[in-house]
Amino acid sequence: MGKSTIYSTGYGNKNIDDFINELKSFEIKFLLDIRSKPYSKWNVPFNQESLDLKLRTHGINYVFVGDSLGGLPEDRGCYDFEGKVIYDKIKEKDFFKEGLKRLIVANSKKVNIAIMCSESKPEECHRSKLIGQELLKHDISINHIVPSGITKSQELVMNELNKGKAIVDLFGEEIDFTSRKTY
Repeated sequence: MGKSTIYSTGYGNKNIDDFINELKSFEIKFLLDIRSKPYSKWNVPFNQESLDLKLRTHGINYVFVGDSLGGLPEDRGCYDFEGKVIYDKIKEKDFFKEGLKRLIVANSKKVNIAIMCSESKPEECHRSKLIGQELLKHDISINHIVPSGITKSQELVMNELNKGKAIVDLFGEEIDFTSRKTY
């Protein structure tokens, strides 16, 4: 697996200036907002318009992609009868495949991008459970930025999420993230 230029971050309760400094430390050129609704009532600087303006002053391009990569799509076919989102249904949708393709192309061109959502812990967000897992199928491991200013690989995040237990793929084969080589 080659070195990925795709990062992931969540702003949680971060200060906007600390957040931007974190992005700069990883030389992020584009921030892709994957929130289905790009607003925050708890951390207003992360509302779409405010965030876009602030990022531009630091030479970082803001791109909204929540319509294709958001965890709560408008397509009601992505939910069960109780209203819970079903990632396996999202994965099959053309809008999601197009969004994923954009990430794959950016990675192939070695562009440093970060996908951003509100959850600060990647293991609690669709950026690892959905997007990260789908990118692994293309030999791309997301670099998840964690609060200490370091990154964790997609494999490590999933290993921690599953408490070291392997995940079974579509063919019934175990995927053991502890044995996969990461960079």
